[in-house]
Amino acid sequence: MTHGVDSNAIEQVVEVLIDEGLEGMSRAFAILMNEAMRLERSRFLGAGPYERTEGRLGYGNGYKAKTVRTRIGELQMAIPQVRDLPPGCEGFYPRSLERGLRSERALKVAIAEMYVQGVSTRRVQKITEKLCGLDVSSSEVSRAAALLDDELESWRSRQIDEMAYVTLDARYEKMRHGGSVVDCAVLLATGVRADDGKRTVLGVSVSLSEAEVHWREFLASLQERGLHGVKLVTSDDHKGLKAGLTARMPGVPWQRCQFHLQRNAQAYVPKMSMRREVAQGLRDVFSAPDRAEAERQLGLFVDRYDEKAPRLATWAEENIPEGLTVFTLPPYHRTRMRTTNGLENLNKQIKRRTRVATIFPNEASLLRLVTAVVVEINEAWEAGGVYINIKSV
Repeated sequence: MTHGVDSNAIEQVVEVLIDEGLEGMSRAFAILMNEAMRLERSRFLGAGPYERTEGRLGYGNGYKAKTVRTRIGELQMAIPQVRDLPPGCEGFYPRSLERGLRSERALKVAIAEMYVQGVSTRRVQKITEKLCGLDVSSSEVSRAAALLDDELESWRSRQIDEMAYVTLDARYEKMRHGGSVVDCAVLLATGVRADDGKRTVLGVSVSLSEAEVHWREFLASLQERGLHGVKLVTSDDHKGLKAGLTARMPGVPWQRCQFHLQRNAQAYVPKMSMRREVAQGLRDVFSAPDRAEAERQLGLFVDRYDEKAPRLATWAEENIPEGLTVFTLPPYHRTRMRTTNGLENLNKQIKRRTRVATIFPNEASLLRLVTAVVVEINEAWEAGGVYINIKSV
């Protein structure tokens, strides 16, 4: 049984574009969306219009008009309705109407909150019009925020599978608090699943502080949702994070990000002319074939700079060993877990969205947008390939 696209719908789209050109994009897209929803209803019911089948769930019950405002204009939608569903069968609502709109809706709500609460400027108003294509009223903000918050909270509370590896990081966003603008910490955790080696975003948390208590509570929430089996945690040298790990995951090996160690080392280089050779010396340590050779290279590095750069030598001797924990892993796992670069790329994608808002009115607004972005990224990861071949160990 197949329910194909109605050729009349395609013909209508073509005629609209011929007659109206780009001005008719919203009407043409509405025709396609309506056809997609009609097909989705047929698949849900197990039968097309006027089709008799033994396994059908129920019957079509006309359409409900709905105006959806988007960046390409208002879309006049005809939402398919159903009736006579069997007991226990959930109702029907087109997934195609919601798919792909989650982060755009969150961004619209975040900016609209600034506008409604008086935080906005003329620039923010122009950005709202440019990104969303419409002005947003306070009542629309309230309704959209409530629906979106429920959906995103459900995602943040979902159960976690066994994780082989975990990466942690924090970023900061500007937020209004107590009449001033402050930095708000956004904590992020990603993991590599123990069963299939795929990446997943484990969680996100927003708070005014990146202190130990925030990290400890964040890690505790991950464990309450099922986080276990972790063989290695990779992160930068956040004091609050390290204290939180000690409190919540004391037996798990910790790997300090080698990229950040390279960058931190440059602060102890006394001359610009020495920077390249110092960077190469540390690469020799980190790219060693095993832990013993890495420690030998580190000893040579410390001896080399003991006199001409004593602060660098002392710093390296105390800090570089924290970046060598990854040598306990198989060679083909080290490349993925020796830095937080994978999470840094996630942060860059978040920043692309948050920099538009500039200043968030509250923690809820920031958490809403960040969560919506990482949910979409996580869906792409889930649909993608294996990140680390766990089974080949």
